[in-house]
Amino acid sequence: MPQVININDDDIMYAQSILLPPGKSFDEERRTFIKNLDTIDLQAVPGSGKTTALLAKLLIFERKLPFENGSGILVLSHTNAAIDEIKQKIQKHCPKLFSYPNFIGTIQSFVDEFLAIPYYTAIFKKKTTRIDNEIYYETIQKFVSRNLPDFTVQEQRNARYFLLGTDSLNSFRLQIRNGQTTLVESISGNDLRIIKPRRGRNYVDFTDPEKQRVKEWLTKFKYALMKKTGVLHFDDAYFLAEAYLKNIPQMKDLLQKRFNYVFVDEMQDMDKHQYDVLEKIFYDVNRSISKYQRIGDKNQSIFNGDIKLENIWNDRAIILTINGSQRLTPLLANLVNKFALHRTQGFGIVGLRDGTVKPHVIKYTTNSIRNVIPTFLNTIRALQQIQQFPLVPQYPIKVVAWNSNWKTQAERDNPTKVRLIDYFSEYNKEDHSKTIDYACLKSYLYSFEKNKRTLDPIRKCLLNALLKILRLEEVFDVDSRNYTRKRLVDTIKDCSHTQDDNNYTSFQLNLYNWSIDIVRGKLDDVWNAIKIYVPTFLQLFGKQVVNSRGFLDKDIEVGKEALEQNREVSDANTVKFDDLYVEITTVHAVKGQTHSATLYLESSYYGQHESERLNGQFLGQEFANNRERHKQSAKMAYVGLSRPTNLICIAVHQDRYNDFFREINLDEWEIIEVAVAPEQAQ
Repeated sequence: MPQVININDDDIMYAQSILLPPGKSFDEERRTFIKNLDTIDLQAVPGSGKTTALLAKLLIFERKLPFENGSGILVLSHTNAAIDEIKQKIQKHCPKLFSYPNFIGTIQSFVDEFLAIPYYTAIFKKKTTRIDNEIYYETIQKFVSRNLPDFTVQEQRNARYFLLGTDSLNSFRLQIRNGQTTLVESISGNDLRIIKPRRGRNYVDFTDPEKQRVKEWLTKFKYALMKKTGVLHFDDAYFLAEAYLKNIPQMKDLLQKRFNYVFVDEMQDMDKHQYDVLEKIFYDVNRSISKYQRIGDKNQSIFNGDIKLENIWNDRAIILTINGSQRLTPLLANLVNKFALHRTQGFGIVGLRDGTVKPHVIKYTTNSIRNVIPTFLNTIRALQQIQQFPLVPQYPIKVVAWNSNWKTQAERDNPTKVRLIDYFSEYNKEDHSKTIDYACLKSYLYSFEKNKRTLDPIRKCLLNALLKILRLEEVFDVDSRNYTRKRLVDTIKDCSHTQDDNNYTSFQLNLYNWSIDIVRGKLDDVWNAIKIYVPTFLQLFGKQVVNSRGFLDKDIEVGKEALEQNREVSDANTVKFDDLYVEITTVHAVKGQTHSATLYLESSYYGQHESERLNGQFLGQEFANNRERHKQSAKMAYVGLSRPTNLICIAVHQDRYNDFFREINLDEWEIIEVAVAPEQAQ
């Protein structure tokens, strides 16, 4: 019989003594959720403190561990950043929670560790090399030229012709549907349609037998790629997970017994394949012995790709809600509320934070667009002078837009359509990339995690750059696989022992000196030093610089020039104005964050801006539009506008303001016009 766990008021008082400021307590909405240990959904508005409420529940569980039946707790979220936040806030209080049999990590790490890697090891009798998208793309590009047994030369040509001619090489996947392994266009996408790429006037499609052989080749190709290289795409992990559950169904029962309680935060960010695997294991058509709680906000679902959220997240029988937002003031909550697509019974964002600053519209013209950001910062400075904005903001100040760059110069030159790059020409999209592989060496020097106060993130980026060079030069380890960071360091150390030289000492000293110089801002010096060192580095593997030359020499444009004389750029996408720092970024990048002030820049998406599609919401109407582009725009605005505690500004072109905002309620909005700089007016 499972152990009965109860959470009482004394437990909640203990948790809030750790998580909340003195004198603060959890309100009834949050207490109801903290005490609930059944299979439920929690729908919570932006800034509701839902993660804090989850942390309270976990702190309380720590005091009740270990469970008598030996089971544990599973806590999942969508991103490493969310997991890091959980660890930072409660790990020191929860030594039992952060050890076996419990697991706290991302959905990807859970699938990798408990399903994909064990199943891969079982069927291929060896360990995976790497589960990483960028490495997978590099590997498959090299692997596609290999011939497979039992296929004719023409059949192999047909398969490669299809893959390369339809740009399917990187995107096609294996997936289990209706119990059968199926080729699909992309993860959770349509079945892969085999068609001969169109070339020339006398085009003739593949015959049905030829198409069948292409399918067979593609399936065997994927298996061969997995087995030979050990490199998996993140999506491949979910295919292996599904295969594991299909072929060894007892695994589902074992996982349910292992994890008595399952909590998934930011559920709205899960893609369909992630949602499906969790439902299959832990809901199990309501037969699971696990208590499975999904926590999120459907209105913030901006990471679901082409699959509509309503086709993914089906509501539980019991839905708890948290409508009170600790982040938003009543004025800001009233604005954000208008953009909500999903309104469960009783839905309504309630702003609990004190504040009387109205939302602002910043009107700009084509000639003054570059002054929008300075105007935003001047607005903050003016509010500080009248004590309506903190002199020392508690949270960062950010400028966000949905779409950042144009793909072509012609699009960029069109004055009627704007994106983030038009407001801030120095914007560097790669600066925000979370991948560990980049197109050129110099990018690595800018792309380490800057929020950590150690040299380790810089050292990792430098090692990743060296790994990239080895892959480009086709240098493999003793198992004919790509090097990992650890194996690279170990190999150079071993070479030093066998050859009795100082290669390892020089290698480590270089990494240290380069890291120090990057901290000091000497990035060009480091760039040149690494280029000088690489030939010596490659000699350790009997190679020289050939394929990596372009990677080493390619330069990138990084925003270093000031927008005005009294401003400077400290990072590629950070502007300093007096003592105010503001980061320019995308809506996707700030999801889940809290800001003191946010400037939302309208941007073009399929030919229209938010001010065109969502003018009704800015005028005070609740969103009720079934057109897909409008719904996507509303979700993006909902996320972007719900970040700040004190001030939200929206940038709207004067022409669009005149067309769509003439009836705006001036009792609810402040309107600011952007001045044109003298040199721009001439």
